[in-house]
Amino acid sequence: MQTSRTERVAALFQPMSLRSLTVKNRFVMSPMNRNAAPNGVPSVEFAQYLRRRVDGEVGLITAGGIGVDSPASCGAGHGRECAVPLLHGDEALAAWQRLVDLIHAGGGKIAAQLWHMGVMYLPGSGYHPDAKAARPSGTWGPTDRRSMVEPEHMHHLAVPGEPLTDAEIVEIVAGYGRSARNAKALGFDAITVHGGNGYLPDSFMWEETNLRTDRWGGNRRERTRFAVEIVNTLRREVGDNVPVFWRFTQWKHQDRDAKLAHTPAELEDVLGPLSDAGVDVFDAAQFKFDAAEFPGSPLNLAGWAKKITGKPSMTTGAVGLRNAHFDPEAEQPQASIDNLDGLLARFERGEFDLVALGRSLLNDAQLVHKLHTGETLKAWDPAATRSLN
Repeated sequence: MQTSRTERVAALFQPMSLRSLTVKNRFVMSPMNRNAAPNGVPSVEFAQYLRRRVDGEVGLITAGGIGVDSPASCGAGHGRECAVPLLHGDEALAAWQRLVDLIHAGGGKIAAQLWHMGVMYLPGSGYHPDAKAARPSGTWGPTDRRSMVEPEHMHHLAVPGEPLTDAEIVEIVAGYGRSARNAKALGFDAITVHGGNGYLPDSFMWEETNLRTDRWGGNRRERTRFAVEIVNTLRREVGDNVPVFWRFTQWKHQDRDAKLAHTPAELEDVLGPLSDAGVDVFDAAQFKFDAAEFPGSPLNLAGWAKKITGKPSMTTGAVGLRNAHFDPEAEQPQASIDNLDGLLARFERGEFDLVALGRSLLNDAQLVHKLHTGETLKAWDPAATRSLN
């Protein structure tokens, strides 16, 4: 007898335990920066926006990106003023406490995503405009690639700067630890690090932006040292009970076609040290979840992360949507699309354990509930990404 889609979808509503965290289903809200924290303080509207996704049955909310306790962790981007939340300072921590309590009151779980813009930080912006941009080798990266950064913005970012000193790197790692300690004290259920997109941890791992010859540079495996030190520090600060997620990507804002790893063996060089350091879940962000990552296998990026490390993985990328995020080649405007069967097929094969939803959850706070009940899904609304609906 053929299994109905309703029966197949039910598998995504099975609980999952990660250290002390148990989530009621496999759906996670991606950490989308909503620029809704004036002076680093998350707004009441932002808290309510996240709570609506809890009420819509999302298993785990990821709040982010949150600037780590380091002066150049966050700044302005793409013409916007900086209103990125912080995880330090009395006012910000008090607001986070109210937000975490609101999520828990609705029966939800919430993770804090720690973020450092690194080479993407625009000098002169943010909460510390005199701060030096944090760049492993002083360079922003190549400027002749298929960048996702607007030319005018890239013109400012691409100005060469000074490489980070050893002492500065150590202090940034400590800042991750302080932010994680605060997150645990506030009751966040998990910690996740943004280690992709060309941001600071990623720029240490990418050969185009890490040209160092000291202990922070070297071959592909050696270039993971900065990321490994972050994970080691988080583990010391949050202990053995709090799960740690690591978001990674192949692509960078500087280069849409970039590859941290061209083969599974190279990907093992990147993820193996992080797994050994104590990462619990690898959040593999790609443009489309149904794209094979390496020739000769249908596995997507999350599937390879799970196969290589033996750790749970999370997939993301245009779930329920026609076009990929930042898709410069899209011939059609963004629209909803039913690609659930493809997602279910990969989940049933054990390719990944969790599904991260981004733009589709901006579009409809009740999306997960509707998937659970079989209700008709909401069509794409172009205004969805521009408001805290």
